Amino acid sequence: MPNTNSPYTAFAALLSSGGHPVSPAELHGLLLGRSCTGAGFDADSWLADAAHLLEAEPADNVRNALIGLQEMVKAELTGEDITIVLLLPGDDAPLTERAVALGQWCRGFLDGFGLNSGGLTLSTEAKEVLQDLAAISQVQDALEESEDGESDYMEVMEYLRVAPLLLYTELAKPAPAAAKPSLH
Repeated sequence: MPNTNSPYTAFAALLSSGGHPVSPAELHGLLLGRSCTGAGFDADSWLADAAHLLEAEPADNVRNALIGLQEMVKAELTGEDITIVLLLPGDDAPLTERAVALGQWCRGFLDGFGLNSGGLTLSTEAKEVLQDLAAISQVQDALEESEDGESDYMEVMEYLRVAPLLLYTELAKPAPAAAKPSLH
């Protein structure tokens, strides 16, 4: 019995009731992708980036949910113990459904990153992370309902919780104030 109270399910219901053909996973990926480029946390520019996925003007409840999602991501990326909670279906959802959401999350991340990464110079490591995400976005068909499928899914999920942090730390994390060169 899927958990209908999970944040994922609730958000999915909210989006579909607003007529938005997008998964929470893809939106969360989009948000994290743009955040990792240093796009910042201005609500209007986030809503503008989200608009092309939503395909329709969001009602207030959807706008508020998107802004809440951004606040959550901002807290995760800028907090002391940087941890990212992926917005994906709960463990009780069928593996195929979770794998599809994982692929959507990766596509969203790559879109969000791509929309905002113009002019950024990426390290080899950062490029490899993006290639990994592109590969993972194709993986959902390969995961089968089995013990191995479950463990593969968990491994990929763990990687996705770390990968954005590498990009964020490299590209977006504000440098410590002491390191600023003096302007005199």
